[in-house]
Amino acid sequence: MKDQTKKIIRKIILYTLAFVFLVSFSWISQINLILTLLLFFIFAYLEIIESRRTKKTDILQLSFLFTLGFAIAVFFKRYTNLSVYFVPIPAIAMLTVILFSNLEIALLMSFCLSIFTGFIFHASLYVAVVMFLGSLSGVFFAYRIRQRSKIIQAGLAVSVAMVLSLIFIYRIPIAVLPVFYRHLIPAFINGIVSAFIVAGALPIFESLFNLVTNISLLELSDFNHPLLKRLVLEAPGTYHHSLLVGNLAEMAAEAINANALLARVGAYYHDIGKLEKPEYFSENQPEPLSRHEQLKASMSKIVITNHVKDGIGLAKKYKLNSAITQFIEQHHGTSLVFYFYLRALEQTQEQSEIKEDGFRYAGPKPQTKETAIVLLADSVEAACRAVEVPNVQRIEEVVQTVINNKFIDGQLDDCDLTLKDLTKISKIFIHILSAVYHSRVEYPEKKSENNNKESSREDHNKPSQYKKNS
Repeated sequence: MKDQTKKIIRKIILYTLAFVFLVSFSWISQINLILTLLLFFIFAYLEIIESRRTKKTDILQLSFLFTLGFAIAVFFKRYTNLSVYFVPIPAIAMLTVILFSNLEIALLMSFCLSIFTGFIFHASLYVAVVMFLGSLSGVFFAYRIRQRSKIIQAGLAVSVAMVLSLIFIYRIPIAVLPVFYRHLIPAFINGIVSAFIVAGALPIFESLFNLVTNISLLELSDFNHPLLKRLVLEAPGTYHHSLLVGNLAEMAAEAINANALLARVGAYYHDIGKLEKPEYFSENQPEPLSRHEQLKASMSKIVITNHVKDGIGLAKKYKLNSAITQFIEQHHGTSLVFYFYLRALEQTQEQSEIKEDGFRYAGPKPQTKETAIVLLADSVEAACRAVEVPNVQRIEEVVQTVINNKFIDGQLDDCDLTLKDLTKISKIFIHILSAVYHSRVEYPEKKSENNNKESSREDHNKPSQYKKNS
């Protein structure tokens, strides 16, 4: 009850401060109070819908973008004689949708800025409509783009939309189009200029707001990145593991409509902490030797769990975005280091002295769907790799067991994955892992020496006997 009261008090204070700020803003910028009230209700709407979402959009960041767009419109009105259709309002709209990947918020930004721009320029509804239609086109073309070249296409869409809007709104006859060059040319140029503004300003706003976009994610997925190149050279087993986890995570994220690209790139970097001591991890150890044979279980646990802390340190050193860092710190949650916990129980006579909490990762648990998917993908891939005689049935059992154990252990408590999501994820994992870790046919040995030589030339990549795909 006290918590509920605190929330109500905080909302009252927040709304009061927002209203006072908007009234002050209205007085300083000399705009109609009705527009201020419109902004206030939109602010309240955004605050309500964002409070219900797991991934929240920063209202202050949105306010900054809106204020920037409004200031540009005021500057054009007071300090230039240029056409209103030169005002790059579509650039703000495109920046919003690229930075936040949220159509609803981008459309609201487009609507508000278009209305305010129309009001600033003689309360013109025509100006507002043209700006809104141009911004609308830019938003839809820029939504979830993965290449910077697509920004130019979005800019061209803005240009076409604004020019066509002017033609239909003002009902300009084709024969007299040249007469209206003072409107049409600025409208066409606006889209091109907006595209260049977005392309140039995007890295600045990514850094300023500490956000990661699809474009920067694709740049991080480049295997020429220093960290990924180090993985190839210093921890090739971990590198191969990360690639497979990335594929699993991407397909699973697509199945449940999560951010597949973020899940894949996060998986590439989730184990970079193993670069500090790669030889202590099984995928990088030459069998049958193991560095842990000479260590106590408690020391082995420290070495293993420290790869999370080491990974966060490397992420800071190489200036990875916090959206990637969260995969490093959450990909084990607070899971139990089960193998070394059992070894500790075997190595001591007083088993009551061994506490389970002392053999758990520090966490936190996954906070988003994407980090939870990587946790599951990481666990099932490692478990399936350890299966001696893999087949579809055995892999299905392993995948179901791992996911159930993580669910029962509470590792998925802080994210919004549903049971329906987990069912879809498990099906994807089983499908992919069954293809990767499949059993192979055992080839019979040839009796003839000549035949053996012939066989070795033809099938030099096929061992004569093996139990499983390594």
